[in-house]
Amino acid sequence: MAEGYVLQASTRDRVGKGAARALRRQGLVPAVIYGDKKPALPIAIPMKESTIALHRGGFMTNLGTIEVDGKTHRVIAKDYQLDPVRDDLIHVDFLRVAKGSELTVDIPVHFINEEICPGIKAGGMLNVVRHTVEMTVPADSIPDALTIDLATANVGDSIHISAVDVPAGCIPTITDRDFTIATIAAPGGGSSSDEEEAEADTEAEASED
Repeated sequence: MAEGYVLQASTRDRVGKGAARALRRQGLVPAVIYGDKKPALPIAIPMKESTIALHRGGFMTNLGTIEVDGKTHRVIAKDYQLDPVRDDLIHVDFLRVAKGSELTVDIPVHFINEEICPGIKAGGMLNVVRHTVEMTVPADSIPDALTIDLATANVGDSIHISAVDVPAGCIPTITDRDFTIATIAAPGGGSSSDEEEAEADTEAEASED
């Protein structure tokens, strides 16, 4: 698990669009800390440091520490909004994280050894079905990514979750099937039955959301 971020914050006395705009003019981002059966805490965090933490990567998979009026809150970002022009943060929702708790997090998928993959060297193409996998994970050991080794993958192969070395204590939220993470598509773009099944899987999940 990568090292998280630390942000200094202050409490917000006023909420609403007008108050939020006033904060942003001061270089602050309106945010809220909620969860753990405690009242929601409206706060303001520094725009510069918060935007750096976001663009550094892992903002929604790394635990963070927010210090508010001398009190420390351990959190994870659950949602955020960006300015459509400047790409700066304009609002963040943080979830309180209790020690020993579990979280549901989208874990990124990383691929290694693409340069020596037999299927890719033969003209095949890596078709990524899932760029992230939703998992239930221990809050104190959130994995940075799921790593998939392509060193032996051939044209037509499908890589399912069962073939991935999942860290201890981490469980995919999809438990009723051995879902596809990626395939090595045949040259010319023809779809294998596994690829078609994976696409149908993804479409079905999207329709359920």
